[in-house]
Amino acid sequence: MSIRKRLILSNIGMIVIPIIGFFLVEIILGYLLFVVFKGNPQGTELTLFISIRFVAMVLILVITNGLLTYYMSKSIITPIKKLSLAANKISEGDLEYSVKSNKKDELGELSNTFEAMRLKFKDAKAAQQQYEKNRQELIASISHDLKTPLTSIKGYIRGIQDGVANTPEKLERYMQTIHKTANDMDRLLDELFLYSKLDLQRLPFHFEKVDLYSFFADLVDELAFNLEKDNGTATLLANKEDSYIVEADREKLKRVVTNILQNSLKYMDKNHKKIQVRLLSSPTEVIVEMKDNGGGISKEDIPFIFESFYRTDSSRNSSTGGSGLGLSIVKKIIEEHGGTIWADSKLGKGTSIYFNLKKVT
Repeated sequence: MSIRKRLILSNIGMIVIPIIGFFLVEIILGYLLFVVFKGNPQGTELTLFISIRFVAMVLILVITNGLLTYYMSKSIITPIKKLSLAANKISEGDLEYSVKSNKKDELGELSNTFEAMRLKFKDAKAAQQQYEKNRQELIASISHDLKTPLTSIKGYIRGIQDGVANTPEKLERYMQTIHKTANDMDRLLDELFLYSKLDLQRLPFHFEKVDLYSFFADLVDELAFNLEKDNGTATLLANKEDSYIVEADREKLKRVVTNILQNSLKYMDKNHKKIQVRLLSSPTEVIVEMKDNGGGISKEDIPFIFESFYRTDSSRNSSTGGSGLGLSIVKKIIEEHGGTIWADSKLGKGTSIYFNLKKVT
């Protein structure tokens, strides 16, 4: 019941209850004095009747008003006190004090609104803590991934200075290694810059209609040509009768495909490398599957491969390297397109990366 209705009923009760009480006192007291005890309506019994009736009426008024006032004040003040206590606790950083209410009045609605706000604050605090944890891990990963090649460069330079590279061939090898390591650092910094712009949503996107069949046909042809020298193959599977037109940023989408392919080829352990791209069309979206025949990813690692700087143990070696940002950049770009990305993998058999994009007419 709403507070307004309770107030109206309380005011009505303050009038109706005393009136009913007066009539009951009048009847019961008159019956006792003049019928049961056979008092004289014209004598001292009448004076006693009037006195008792007056006292009873005063008591009825006091008790009725007192009880109704107490009930109304308790139904209003108690929730307000609870809300005030919750506000103080929230101001002190304690977000565990619940003010959820089952009441259907205005204060109940206010309490539930306050409860929803508390839960949002709690979620925001948890998200902030997770963000801070991720930021610290990001700084640690950046420090590690920059310090390792920098230490290598300093070591080779020191070798040159100390005369270790005492032949033209060895000097050339040292210089090539320094150049390659510097390029790796440059690529890492480029990926860090791109990742930070995506994370801050400061990277502009230029959307246009893109036919994914034509888009992937060109990419797969180029990839197949590059893989021929390594006895590898690349194929595109799609129903040419279906429509694969989506709204996308062509350059960002190319970055997505490039990062996925680089990641697949980097960890592929088969002599005959296979890359397969499959397009699936539905009335509302196009699903892209990019499958390789590499070593696969364990089930424990799959949920985390799109996180920044996450790398499985097998990838932490000098031969593969990598910044650990490639797939996290892919995820952010796909999400900016309004799509989702996920993976499926079996150890020893390969990995499939899926993402979907909304179709346009």
